[in-house]
Amino acid sequence: MIHIRPAEARGHVQLGWLDSRHSFSFGHYFDPDHMGFGPLRVINEDRVAPGAGFPTHGHRDMEILSYVMEGALEHRDSIGTGSVIRPGEVQRMTAGSGISHSEYNPSQEEGVHFLQIWVVPERNGLAPSYEQKAFPKEERRNRLRLVASRDGRDGALTVHQDVALYSSLLDASGKVVHSLSEGRGAWLQLVRGRVAVNGETLTAGDGAAVADAPDVTIEGAEDAELLLFDLPLAA
Repeated sequence: MIHIRPAEARGHVQLGWLDSRHSFSFGHYFDPDHMGFGPLRVINEDRVAPGAGFPTHGHRDMEILSYVMEGALEHRDSIGTGSVIRPGEVQRMTAGSGISHSEYNPSQEEGVHFLQIWVVPERNGLAPSYEQKAFPKEERRNRLRLVASRDGRDGALTVHQDVALYSSLLDASGKVVHSLSEGRGAWLQLVRGRVAVNGETLTAGDGAAVADAPDVTIEGAEDAELLLFDLPLAA
C-alpha cells in the first residue's frame, strides 16, 4: 500500500523571511490525518531569506535532523556547538533533557533551502548531543546511502530511534530497491526531480508512505534527489 502526500497539499507558513511547507502537523498547522508516520514526526521544507533565521529557542526529547539542499545553515547551541551545514552534509541534534539553539542563514546574498526533520526518540531524558557528517555525491549516486541509523553503521550519523535514513541522487535511468521487514514501513521524501515509487509518480516536494509491502522500488524519470526512511510502523 502506498499513500502519496502531494507537495501542494502540505501546510504552508509564510513569514516574509521564512517560507515553510509542512508534511505533517506543526505549529499552527494542524491536520489530524497527517500527524506523522511511525516515529517520524516532522518534515518541514524551509526556505530562509539572506541574513535571517530562527533565533535561540529550546527543544526537549526529540531527534532533530537538518538536510541542506541549497545555500548554508549556521547552527549554534547551548552545549557549545557552532557549525555551518552545507549541501551533502547531514546534522543530528539530540535535544534530550533540554537544549537551546539558533539556526541562521549566514549569507547576505543567497537564500538557504533545507529540510528540518524530527524523529521521536526511543526514550526521554537523553543527554543533549550534536553530530554532523558529509556524504559525497559519488556515494549517493544511483544507490541508497545510509546517512543515519540507530547504530551509526557504515559511517552514518547515530539517531536514538530504530530508524534508518538513506539519501540518494538518482539519474533519469537509475533504479534502487529497498526491502522492508515485517512490521516496518517507509517514508520517501522527494527533494527534487521526478521518480516512480512502486509505480506511482512523485514530483519535487511530494512524500510517499509505504506500508504492507515487501519492498520500495524507486525509478528515476528525471535526475532526482530523495530521502528514504525505513522505520517501525508503530511510533
